[in-house]
Amino acid sequence: METLIQQIINGLVLGSMYALVALGYTMVYGIIGLINFAHGEVLMVGALTSWTIIGWMQDAMPGTPSWLILLISLISACVVAATLNFTIEKIAYRPLRNSPRLAPLITAIGMSILLQTLAMIIWKPNYKPFPTLLPSVPYEIGGAVISFTQILILGVTVLALATLMWLVNYTRLGRAMRATAENPRVAALMGVKPDVVISATFVIGAVLAAIAGIMWAANYGTVQHTMGFLPGLKAFTAAVFGGIGNLAGAVVGGVLLGLIESLGAGYIGALTGGVLGSHYSDIFAFVVLIIVLTLRPSGLLGERVADRA
Repeated sequence: METLIQQIINGLVLGSMYALVALGYTMVYGIIGLINFAHGEVLMVGALTSWTIIGWMQDAMPGTPSWLILLISLISACVVAATLNFTIEKIAYRPLRNSPRLAPLITAIGMSILLQTLAMIIWKPNYKPFPTLLPSVPYEIGGAVISFTQILILGVTVLALATLMWLVNYTRLGRAMRATAENPRVAALMGVKPDVVISATFVIGAVLAAIAGIMWAANYGTVQHTMGFLPGLKAFTAAVFGGIGNLAGAVVGGVLLGLIESLGAGYIGALTGGVLGSHYSDIFAFVVLIIVLTLRPSGLLGERVADRA
């Protein structure tokens, strides 16, 4: 029973991080029908920016409270990631908005490779330890263990979804997002500025990716220039699993994918004598993607236009 509870906790934490990134994917797709495959690299840039700021503050201002260092690094990472995603949308995606679907898709993959290469040049390719700034004392739940960092990840995911739901359904920007998702040209006739709305969507997605990147680094303890590639792919899988274009679907898909991966690695690994253990946990995400695309291409919650962002 303790093992089951532990695997569920691990799955919820992992799924929450997938969900934060998947929200960015599903928001962009909901408005312009584009899969931003450079989104995982925005996560990576946010994490590496945070690592840089933390190192600089620890050297320049010793004695600064850890929570303040983390907060400043988080804000800095969000600003850098938002600026980066805003620039990507304006330079790489906006000129191709009316092009065939294949053109922006290839551009997104190219941006992903470009950002990885630039990050390797700026931050070097070696793995870097992420400083421990949050309390490391574990808490026990039914014989299983959960850290303060993991509790924070779960809380941030719930808060992010609640905030986005409120933003989309009850604010002026949210109404503009829904109108743009329905029909950009008609929305423009009604006074909405589609370019501004789309840029705002990319900025919001980048902030979520930066937060997820820092949480990922804090949970696993390392940062590196390729760290965003696999989480980005799995978050895309989560968005498709839950129903791409649907905010709640992105979170449901992310959490379920995390649980499937964690439980699969733990129990299927045990049943196969370690042949399909934690080292092969990545296959579970993509098996789920294949099954979902085959049996229910619209995802678990379908695609409801009213919930698009």
